[in-house]
Amino acid sequence: MRRGANVALTREIPGLTGIVVGVSWNAGAERVLEDNLVLATVLCDSHGKAPSAEHFVFFNQLTSPDESVSQVTTTLAGDREQVEIDLPDVPADIARIVVVVYLNDGTAQRRTLAQLREITVVVREAGSARELIRSENLAPPLTTETALVLGEVYRHSGDWKFKVLGDGYSSGIAGIAADFGLPL
Repeated sequence: MRRGANVALTREIPGLTGIVVGVSWNAGAERVLEDNLVLATVLCDSHGKAPSAEHFVFFNQLTSPDESVSQVTTTLAGDREQVEIDLPDVPADIARIVVVVYLNDGTAQRRTLAQLREITVVVREAGSARELIRSENLAPPLTTETALVLGEVYRHSGDWKFKVLGDGYSSGIAGIAADFGLPL
């Protein structure tokens, strides 16, 4: 799927209750880049803001407060990192779940996502791991970005949809935190 494209997940697949969103990347010989990429999710209200810092799920906070979104510790199907979303358990006040990757600070300094050869986001059916959606390679247009919004799972007319975004941030996780109202 191309940037900006979306799929009506629960309308197209009646009975779909859980998904796994994964990311895969190819950093070539850039081991520092590869070792410092982090997958995270931001649970947002209808205003596009995280209700609290606990609505940011990443390696130091493995689940959302209600446990509807959680990091997967053992990934499947070749993904580098994954997050599982239990759609019926997502609280009614959460309108969208934004999936991001960013370069962790410290040893990754002077690295950018433009050094990636490839980065894709994949949506799989929870349980079966059947691939439902795969994005196009989101790496080619990247230049100075150190964080990337891969896509979002969002509510629309009573259904859940997924949209491929590919929006980059040169300001890294700080830019994402500012846009989604997260304290750092």
